Amino acid sequence: MFGLSRSQLVALAATAGLTVAAGSLAVTGGNGTATFITSALALAGLAWIVSVATEAVGEHFGPGLTGVLQSTLGNLPELFVVLFALRAGQTTVAETSILGSLFANALLVLGGVLVVGAVRADGGIMRFSPRLPNDTTTLLLLAVFVISLLGVATATHNPAAKHAVAISTVGAVALLVTYTVWMVQYLRDDTANAASDTTGEPPAAPGLTLPVAIGLLVVAGTGAAFVSDWFVSSIDPAVQNLGISKAFAGLVIVAIAGNAVENVAGLVLASKGESDTAISVVKNSVAQIAAFLYPALIIVSLLFAHQLTFQIAPIYIAALVLTALSVWQISGDGEARAYEGIALVGLYVILAILAFYE
Repeated sequence: MFGLSRSQLVALAATAGLTVAAGSLAVTGGNGTATFITSALALAGLAWIVSVATEAVGEHFGPGLTGVLQSTLGNLPELFVVLFALRAGQTTVAETSILGSLFANALLVLGGVLVVGAVRADGGIMRFSPRLPNDTTTLLLLAVFVISLLGVATATHNPAAKHAVAISTVGAVALLVTYTVWMVQYLRDDTANAASDTTGEPPAAPGLTLPVAIGLLVVAGTGAAFVSDWFVSSIDPAVQNLGISKAFAGLVIVAIAGNAVENVAGLVLASKGESDTAISVVKNSVAQIAAFLYPALIIVSLLFAHQLTFQIAPIYIAALVLTALSVWQISGDGEARAYEGIALVGLYVILAILAFYE
């Protein structure tokens, strides 16, 4: 049916059941731990759906457009989580959710993709176009620039620190303009490259038709947003018995759950040898969070009683700077070995331990 195998239909049905169960528990105020576990399983199922649909879309379009589409839908959970947190006045939760998503994608997910891709590739070296990694680093450094300036102003008690909202708003607009111009050019170049790479051989028949694949992406991405909200709402009662800090919950647990789509999609694509598409999925997500989602939410937060700004704790400013440099050093040359991916994952583990003891 619709190009789906029997096993895929069973997995779709199971995911739908888990999603309904998570929603029912959340609406009826069921056991928090049960809601937490059910929502996490539902997110994993939705992530699998997105990975299957993304692969099908990639058979019709180039890796650039596929990565943009997948990362956009994959970042819906972060968008909803932050909006709900801002409406409730929980700016700390909103801030740690964004930062956690950025660190999870740039270190944990990218590291895993590089490991899987290198193991899968001939000679143990994963090769991909270096343009997107370098472009992503540029966009990330632009965000780090305004974040670092505000951090220094705050630490030195500079008068500018009193105007964090205004500075963040101007910085957000600058980032959004830069991201828009970059995105238009990136998609234009990707389309041209896809056309020039055509060999003239008839393409293999995709497993899913394009309308079905896009429909699955939209439904799964939207479902992930709602399930993420239920997941976040159930964190407090679930982690109290574990003694996990709020910082760890926001920066690690919520981030990993919210980025389950990128986790699964990137790893599946890398395991199939589709290096450029796998890198596009992860790197586009990093670029979107740093140069689009974060600044866009800063603009939107002006409508709420509590505003989101680029003013964050010094420890996370240092982590952002070192993350940008590490990602550029490891992926900027268009190739990676397994140990480099392991190094990125190791950096994320160190950051997670720091958050655990915060």
